[in-house]
Amino acid sequence: MTTDNILKKLEEVAPVKLSDEFCKKFNMYDNSGLIINCGGEIKGALFALDLTLNAVKKAKSLGFNLIVTHHPAIYGGVSRLDLTRDPQAKALAECIKNGISVISMHLNFDAAPQGIDYFLMRGLGGNTAEIAAEIPGGGYGRVYEVEKTNFAEYVQKVKKEFGADKLIAYGDKQKTVNRVASFCGAGCDDHNMNFAREHGADVFVSADMKHHEILALTQKGIAVILLTHYASENYGFNKIYLKIKDGLNVNSEYFTDTELL
Repeated sequence: MTTDNILKKLEEVAPVKLSDEFCKKFNMYDNSGLIINCGGEIKGALFALDLTLNAVKKAKSLGFNLIVTHHPAIYGGVSRLDLTRDPQAKALAECIKNGISVISMHLNFDAAPQGIDYFLMRGLGGNTAEIAAEIPGGGYGRVYEVEKTNFAEYVQKVKKEFGADKLIAYGDKQKTVNRVASFCGAGCDDHNMNFAREHGADVFVSADMKHHEILALTQKGIAVILLTHYASENYGFNKIYLKIKDGLNVNSEYFTDTELL
């Protein structure tokens, strides 16, 4: 089993070209696919949302020589690698020194029909949805119905399902929740806020939101649940891993940095 074999298995969830199509349509940038290829047979694969020193340490302890991340291990152009100060540079260097290859599956895994954004919806209690940003073979951002409850009770359900101790909630605790808009990662912008409002969302769920965005939503009567970026995407990435791990034909484990939930 090689990195190319594993990449083909991952692309059964969502091909890298889905990321390319998403970037082309919505004027975005990504760097998904094979990031570091050290060659050789794959002894084991560690799945982790980010390439961090902790993830590399875990892979080394297991004797694994592949890490599959969601966030690109290298995102933009690399102009320098400072191993004395930059933890990301250290993580990359540790991978190369120890023969650990890296595959990153980013926007394609976000936008897959059963990708990270889809599983965010499922964890929040939704089933079928209206999609905010559609492309052939995928999409991102959803508005959907959930079991009717009040906002305080809904927040507690979300905290429990996502293990999200760092969740922040804005809104009337007694507000009725029937329709939810959700966007994994940093998914709040004018288009998505308008989409949520126009499709009757009672609650807007995302991460990395700015104050003026939270203010704009709450002033329109839409409650806000602010997850950490990690919590909003780790949930779905883990769900994908659980679905595909038996078909990888190599030993594998999933690594979660609980401090970031």
